[in-house]
Amino acid sequence: MPVPVSRFRLGVASSRQFPNVHKDDVYLMAMLERLGVQPVVCVWNDPAVDWGGFDAVLVRTIWDYFEHYPAFLAWTQMLDRLNAIVINDTNMLRWNSDKRYLLDLERQGVPIIPTQVVPGRDLHERLPSLPDGEVVIKPTVSGGAWHTVRGRARTTAFENACEPLPKSLDYLVQPFVPEIASHGEWSLMFFGGAYSHAVLKRPTVGDYRVQEQHGGSTAPATPDAGLVDAANKVLAAVGALEHQPPDYARIDGVVINGQFVLMELEVIEPALFLAQRPDAAERFARHLAERLERLACGAATRS
Repeated sequence: MPVPVSRFRLGVASSRQFPNVHKDDVYLMAMLERLGVQPVVCVWNDPAVDWGGFDAVLVRTIWDYFEHYPAFLAWTQMLDRLNAIVINDTNMLRWNSDKRYLLDLERQGVPIIPTQVVPGRDLHERLPSLPDGEVVIKPTVSGGAWHTVRGRARTTAFENACEPLPKSLDYLVQPFVPEIASHGEWSLMFFGGAYSHAVLKRPTVGDYRVQEQHGGSTAPATPDAGLVDAANKVLAAVGALEHQPPDYARIDGVVINGQFVLMELEVIEPALFLAQRPDAAERFARHLAERLERLACGAATRS
């Protein structure tokens, strides 16, 4: 079979932890090559990378951005100065990188877990006033359960667990959602605004974190029409906030009393669970190739 001629160079932003193609994206990259797109994996904060040398930049496994947040924001601004085409776009990256975005979506009518934002310097004083019950506290800029604490409010053990949390950060304070452990957390993937596939994530026994590094498990699942409709309404709310439609999105949520409640909207660097779904990898690759073609046609028309 002849090797396809590459019409486009796509910079794939990753992290030092994953300087090569992540295993979940292997087939996606292979499909892009078949479609005439040359993907080049680059570490996002490597100063030697010429981001202006690509036709577009696809943000993927930059899974340490929250640990280098000022540098991350500076990187997005540098991409703006280069007039780089970024997937998803830099305005969305900056907005979605701080979990305060949940409150924006709530104002658009999206059901979310009840959420307070508390500056780290005020956290210790606020703990005694929290209502009884289990609480989860995590930074507004974070990932992978980084600096996350769960415990029963108004107990000495919980206050002691919160004591080491950096006071320089801001935190989300939310009630613990037992349905995550009992029913699991849904992740619904969308490419170009169209629903693709879903998984159901569960924590290990006795834990609450669904991430694989904390013992969580993930299984393919088929959501009913109501769940897909609820996820579509989240994307509609993003549009109502005057953001560009995301090229890819993962919508995480849990069903509480029959209602889908948003946990996270992931439009920066989510795992998309493509390794077990080659059909989904093909859909995403085709969408990216078509996006690059449209950009090239638009540039040709303008010239």
